[in-house]
Amino acid sequence: MWALNNLKAGGPCLTPRRPAPPSLASPAAGRRLWRRGPVRAPLVPVRASGGRRKDGPSGDGEEAESKASSSGNGDADASIPTGDGSDGLNQPHDESKASEPINISNSSYWRDVRANLVRREQELLLDPSAPTDSKTSSGDPAGQLPQKWAHAITMPEAGCVLVATEALDDDSIFERTVIFLLRLGSRGTFDGPFGVILNRPLYTKIKHVNPAFRDQATPFGDSNLFFGGPVDMSMFLVRTNDQNRSRLKGFEEVIPGICYGFRTDLEKAAVLMKSGAIGTQDLRFFVGHAAWDYEQLLGEIRAGYWAVASCSTELISDALMGDPSCLWTEILQLMGGQYSELSQKPKQDSS
Repeated sequence: MWALNNLKAGGPCLTPRRPAPPSLASPAAGRRLWRRGPVRAPLVPVRASGGRRKDGPSGDGEEAESKASSSGNGDADASIPTGDGSDGLNQPHDESKASEPINISNSSYWRDVRANLVRREQELLLDPSAPTDSKTSSGDPAGQLPQKWAHAITMPEAGCVLVATEALDDDSIFERTVIFLLRLGSRGTFDGPFGVILNRPLYTKIKHVNPAFRDQATPFGDSNLFFGGPVDMSMFLVRTNDQNRSRLKGFEEVIPGICYGFRTDLEKAAVLMKSGAIGTQDLRFFVGHAAWDYEQLLGEIRAGYWAVASCSTELISDALMGDPSCLWTEILQLMGGQYSELSQKPKQDSS
């Protein structure tokens, strides 16, 4: 429905792209995978057992250690974008949006509860004498979280983000990307993990890519396009709220307030827009997406290509409303520690 034709991607935090790796492995089941040499020590060790799938898309011998594979139909565009090299801040970039804390006692969202436990554990590791019932060492009430938060987790899950580490700094597609994982899938099936890259704006509209959208009455023509990944199936995300959530039947919710659809779901989205249930600002369109074999993704995490993080709904929602070019830096800064240090490192150049 919308296609990528020599589009450039970038933003205020994105740096010039290096050429793609010169050698490509032969396609396996419609995917092109880059081979890697020795890898750096992983930032997030994941202890996952199980061998490579023999019945999945990569079962013909491609190793899980293939570099950030998630690759497409063999025609990944040469102008596919690059990474985010900006400096970050310890606090969210927009303090006015993050001023309202999340009251854990009133939150039914399990990720908020887990994030609060993680925060308390970190507080106690830094200062064993830190208060446990009134206020944290940062001065916030112990039962409240900031609107924007992120912390590391050891295993991927639907609704988490995959943050590219320095091990991918020489990858022309995935360096310094943030991938929103829409579905995890399971072992032993063809239904593997997939998601979309959040921080690759293409700075063009659908009507400029597909002339057909100029000649017909469509609510999508003026929508901005983003690069979602090299797998040739375009997708879109939908922001929902309490008022319209009941009307968005047929769309799968990933986290509260965020659903996804494929280009085959455009007609349903058009009906919702014409009825006023959602607006243009509630939709984000992605050219392509990223996908893995289940064991392949675990292998890439073990190899240190991805840091796995859980993020607040507000952080993802804000990234869908504005320019997400600096999202890579922001998430790493919110994760703190070694991840915060990673956000400030210059890119590794293998040339």
